[in-house]
Amino acid sequence: MRYVKNVGLGIKTPASAIEGSFVDKKCPFTGNVSIRGRILKGLVISTKMKRTIVVRRDYLHYIKKYRRFEKRHKNIAVHCSPAFPVKDGDIVTIGECRPLSKTIRFNVVAHEPAVHAKSGKKSFRVF
Repeated sequence: MRYVKNVGLGIKTPASAIEGSFVDKKCPFTGNVSIRGRILKGLVISTKMKRTIVVRRDYLHYIKKYRRFEKRHKNIAVHCSPAFPVKDGDIVTIGECRPLSKTIRFNVVAHEPAVHAKSGKKSFRVF
């Protein structure tokens, strides 16, 4: 019998977490991490680290003097459980959790595969 918990917030536990055999203490479904705080969406731009991905969040910042918006972005380091087969270009939903390391404060809770061919890592997309 495998220990699996419901994260809550309307997030479904993936089947690969229920049936999988991986051991990940930082997984929100099988480990000792609770999701609380912000729930965000972003584009995966790097999967080169072990169990960690980099997610790009694009947003618009208003400049009052010129009455216009400028494009800005932030890269967020996110822990990715082996339950999600994430690749570059995918869109992931991430949830805030306790600090897992020096830079990681978010965990992947849902995953949408890339629908069409990647239009570049640095292209601007608002979700």
